[in-house]
Amino acid sequence: MTTGVNETAAARADSAPPTRSLADPRRTTWVVLMIFVAPALIVYGAMTAYPAFRTIYDSFFTIDGSDVSFVGWSNYRDLTGDETFWIAVRNTFIWSFVAPILDVATGLLLAVALYAGVPFARFLRVAWFTPVLLSYVVVAILWMWIYNYDWGVVNLGLRAVGLGWLASSWLGSPNLALGALIVTHAWKWAGFNMVVCLAAIHSLPGEVLEAAELDNCGWGAKLRWIIVPMLRPTLLNLYILAFIGKMKIFDLVWIMTGGGPLWATETVSTYVYKRAFNWNSFDLGYPSAIATVWFCVVCAAVVILNRLLRSTERLEY
Repeated sequence: MTTGVNETAAARADSAPPTRSLADPRRTTWVVLMIFVAPALIVYGAMTAYPAFRTIYDSFFTIDGSDVSFVGWSNYRDLTGDETFWIAVRNTFIWSFVAPILDVATGLLLAVALYAGVPFARFLRVAWFTPVLLSYVVVAILWMWIYNYDWGVVNLGLRAVGLGWLASSWLGSPNLALGALIVTHAWKWAGFNMVVCLAAIHSLPGEVLEAAELDNCGWGAKLRWIIVPMLRPTLLNLYILAFIGKMKIFDLVWIMTGGGPLWATETVSTYVYKRAFNWNSFDLGYPSAIATVWFCVVCAAVVILNRLLRSTERLEY
């Protein structure tokens, strides 16, 4: 009888939930986690979150040195009649929607060329990727020399082949300056897109490309009917990344043209900088309103692009 009672008590003890000891490591998980995460959160809050919220806050004031006065929505109403701001918006949208197509398409073509085994492929892979490693300052100065009217490579080449009538002041003409900057930017970032596309092509199933070769399918047809459809998610992600980067383009424009000539290359970022630091208005409230509006535009554009370009069919291979 005693043995049965003891067995019953032991069974109840086994079925009872275990009690955590004071040294249970699960209790210290959050403490340890916060110790590691806190430095990153502090840096993020100080360098990103606080400046963003402070910019939104300042947009409701007129700030002239130590003289700060609340103006409500006045800065935002002034934006509607600011002609230069709308020119900058137009130029930035051209950058953001047109230039990524050139960037991604160029990178894809370079990747296909390397995958197809063009001569000197190893050298070309390094040469085509090198511009990505250069700073915007170096790229801007280099292409200012290339675009020089008198001794630039572009105009010298045109004159050498008898097309001197096409020689132009590429950065001095309001009709050509923006296109010249877009080409320069594509030259710098095509190598990055090339590396990503090349890795994606190598991950494609080999039997699909081999079947195309058995059908005597050329590289143009393979690119159009096989590679591009199968790389669609990768290409869309590259486009969105390029779109975000170009919505805030500043360095290249500021060094090469400063927004000129006649605001032909003015972007929202360069205009914000000019209104905040270059002009004699000494008002940080108005450029803060521009930055706040553009922040909302960028976020909305990214969400819309993700919804519109998201693949409805999932490709499995």
